[in-house]
Amino acid sequence: MGKVAVGAAVVCAAAVCAAAALVVRHRMKCSGRWARAMTILKEFEEKSGTPVSKLRQVADAMTVEMHAGLASEGGSKLKMIISYVDNLPTGDEKGLFYALDLGGTNFRVLRVLLGGKENGVVKQEFEEVSIPPHLMIGSSDALFDYIAEALKKFVDTEGEGLHVSPGRQRELGFTFSFPVRQTSISSGTLIKWTKGFSIEDVVGQDVVAELTKAMERVGLDMRVTALVNDTIGTLAGGRYYNNEVIAAVILGTGTNAAYVERANAIPKWPGLLPKSGEMVINMEWGNFRSSHLPLTEYDNALDVESLNPGEQIFEKIISGMYLGEVVRRVLCKMAEEAAFFGDTVPPKLKIPFILRTPDMSAMHHDMTPDLKVVGSKLKDILEVSNSSLKMRKVVVALCEIVATRGARLSAAGIVGILKKLGRDTIKDGEKQKSVVALDGGLFEHYAKFRECMENTLKELLGEEVSENIVVEHSNDGSGIGAALLAASHSQYIGLDSQYLELFQSVDVLCISYSREFIPKNP
Repeated sequence: MGKVAVGAAVVCAAAVCAAAALVVRHRMKCSGRWARAMTILKEFEEKSGTPVSKLRQVADAMTVEMHAGLASEGGSKLKMIISYVDNLPTGDEKGLFYALDLGGTNFRVLRVLLGGKENGVVKQEFEEVSIPPHLMIGSSDALFDYIAEALKKFVDTEGEGLHVSPGRQRELGFTFSFPVRQTSISSGTLIKWTKGFSIEDVVGQDVVAELTKAMERVGLDMRVTALVNDTIGTLAGGRYYNNEVIAAVILGTGTNAAYVERANAIPKWPGLLPKSGEMVINMEWGNFRSSHLPLTEYDNALDVESLNPGEQIFEKIISGMYLGEVVRRVLCKMAEEAAFFGDTVPPKLKIPFILRTPDMSAMHHDMTPDLKVVGSKLKDILEVSNSSLKMRKVVVALCEIVATRGARLSAAGIVGILKKLGRDTIKDGEKQKSVVALDGGLFEHYAKFRECMENTLKELLGEEVSENIVVEHSNDGSGIGAALLAASHSQYIGLDSQYLELFQSVDVLCISYSREFIPKNP
């Protein structure tokens, strides 16, 4: 009996030891996995680093590319497109004008009633319309017919007091936020698509002509009087309210910058210099590329698999279209190589662009003690239902790395523009205020991104210079700006003053006639 008991005890002890060994082995395995996950995160953070020295190199490279792009066509990755806008709004504009703002996965139609210097923007109304994904890669007619139909429906809702003068055609400012080779203020051919669009039969075509044909097909009598991109629209809108605005930057689904250049500083300008002595330049800075940009394996893979490999590199590391996707790619590697989400990789995590930047922003801004928002996003989007607090903290840290890199590089780009204009220093104690108008959902809604960008600007410029540099949110500047430019380039501009001069001339003739031929009283 004693031997049986001893044997049983030995068996039990062996079983306990085996179980303990399994637990230790499991813990070691988990520890090894976690260490690997942290290594992946740390390597990504190091390669995404944006120390001040690197940012200064990026700013200098931006300035150099700006000079090259102004010197000749194709001389730089920056297109530095001449916009043909040589007079920005003054505030004198009057009348009812429309705007169409196409720049991403949504477009907006707006109408703006302008009342001149005394009344400014009297009234504005707008409607936002989503673009079905299949139209972003379909045909030209399908996309522009869809837009024209929405515009016609919006025009049909004109209320009391919101009508054009009898006998006059409605006029539209068309904000088209893709690279265009401008041929006049109201015409331009598409160079290439960005932001997920890929409609080959539009490339090389005049986008105003495409829209005009679509409006004719749906029976809408409207003339496009100004073709601009969202950045130039934002610049115009900003200048309307503040004459110290010298540049505009869009940070949204995509990104771009425009600024006011001295006309005599544009060697590639083809003809007589404009009377104003100035010209708005559309930089297309999303296509900026430099060896100083902190690109990682994830950025390179994203670029290779994109619709436009080798293009829009700056955009792919700072804009809203791509930030969430970079986060997803890093998480995917952690899941595959370090079993970050468990023994199996969540199937949803392998779907490109499933993690959108607004979701990334929500996780980044999660202030709850247990990071509840992060947990719910992981569950709802990636179907990860058992995330630990430790895991959630890593996700927040990853969002911080990606957003910080994008924000700091955006600030470096702005400093590059200021350097080109000679506004990055104070000369002889002269304090010249410079306002940069910003718009776009990323800037407006991603608070940590915005704050980091603004702080980096101060860091790069120094306290004294940064006191004279103002970043101003130009809310819906692109839409209002397009309407303002439609007004300042109206086909009817000057007609009212011409009629006034004509009537005054008729009055003079009548007076002269009465003096010459009507007999005086005896």
